[in-house]
Amino acid sequence: MKGYIIALTALLFSSYTFAQDIPARWDELVASDFSAALQKSSKTCILPIGILEKHGLHAPIGTDLVHVREWAAQAVKSEYAVVFPDYFYGQINEARHQPGTFSLPNKLILELLEATCDEIARNGFDKIIILNGHGGNPEFIEFFMQGLLNKRHNYAVYFYRPDVDTEYVKAYQKRHLTDMRGDLHGGESETSILLHYRPDLMRLQRATGENGMNQQRSSLPGLYTPIWWYSSYPNHYAGEASKSTEALGKFIADHEVAQFVKALKEVKADTKTLELQKEFFDRVDQLK
Repeated sequence: MKGYIIALTALLFSSYTFAQDIPARWDELVASDFSAALQKSSKTCILPIGILEKHGLHAPIGTDLVHVREWAAQAVKSEYAVVFPDYFYGQINEARHQPGTFSLPNKLILELLEATCDEIARNGFDKIIILNGHGGNPEFIEFFMQGLLNKRHNYAVYFYRPDVDTEYVKAYQKRHLTDMRGDLHGGESETSILLHYRPDLMRLQRATGENGMNQQRSSLPGLYTPIWWYSSYPNHYAGEASKSTEALGKFIADHEVAQFVKALKEVKADTKTLELQKEFFDRVDQLK
């Protein structure tokens, strides 16, 4: 009897250890662990979306992708969820004049994102969190999200949009060295983050090879044109990356991860969104 208890204890312990050790990345899971990953994640999948575009002469084309991938990877170390593999099919028409840009047609990226979410859900997930790393994506993602109400889905999609943390902003401003109004793309902040996550990919000595200042070639108050970004930043670079530091990158990254972990916990515990979504579609069906 004593031997049986010892054996049972060992089995339970090994099962617990096994459950703790299963990978978070979808592509690193083995099929026999997938059901355990679903259970451990509360059927929650993170979809990190980056982009492929120029980030000055000094940072990798996949800067946004590397950033969001590492962001998710660090978050799931403390709050488990399954992380979908590299996804870089977003909105980047404004950089099509630069080498290395990967830009797909508008209709295709909408269809591809919905098909990806559908397929994630077919594998058992009912909660999908979009974690975005590219400044040109939010409007596209928000339009996609509203479009999900066009037909019934058996899963909920959440777009992570962090609230402003005033204490963090104050501390960030003290550490920031360049003009924050112009630090928009490939500048001090983005470059610092990559110096923290992947210093091996950086060529910081090249950062001064192009002008990252606003060229102000067009001024139409109260009007929006699709060429606005190019008119201001034809080099597709906005900021002064030469003043970037790994210390600032770590400060930004640590805060990003901590804030996202809070949101991830909220999503895993959420039951209301799916309930309200079902109610909405039931009422839509009643009108037919």
